[in-house]
Amino acid sequence: MDGFTDLLDYPMYVVTAAAGGERSGCLVGFASQCSLEPVRFVVWLSKANHTRPVAERAAFLGVHVLGRDQLGLAELFGGETGDRVDKFDGVDWSPGRDGVPVLADARAWFVGRIEDRADWGDHVGFLLSPVDGDAMTMPRGALLRLSDVLDVTPGHPS
Repeated sequence: MDGFTDLLDYPMYVVTAAAGGERSGCLVGFASQCSLEPVRFVVWLSKANHTRPVAERAAFLGVHVLGRDQLGLAELFGGETGDRVDKFDGVDWSPGRDGVPVLADARAWFVGRIEDRADWGDHVGFLLSPVDGDAMTMPRGALLRLSDVLDVTPGHPS
């Protein structure tokens, strides 16, 4: 399978969650639109990630895309863990639906209502129905991709 997946260059997303007075966010490479009518999107969160248990208690998730020039933000959400660091400290964000953090500097974002959750191995899938969002006009190829973050060491606790 490595030969197949090594050819892929997924877009990267920052997924945010809020529940019970706690907020969290992480860098995600496993996500995709999965339905046209109704529009649905799925994100898979690692079971090792601090964001997953917060998302399990949440009703909504935020999904953000970054530009290739936003590697610092990707390193923060991908290379740090919410177990040790408040990733939102010093980041421009505002509360979206149900308190979900919306990153002000994201090139595009949406907040989605969690319609379903599914255990798929070492990740949990969250099926989302978009309820709000915004996007900048950008040329194709300007979004942050997997190849841009290969040097980011995941910030999962050891």
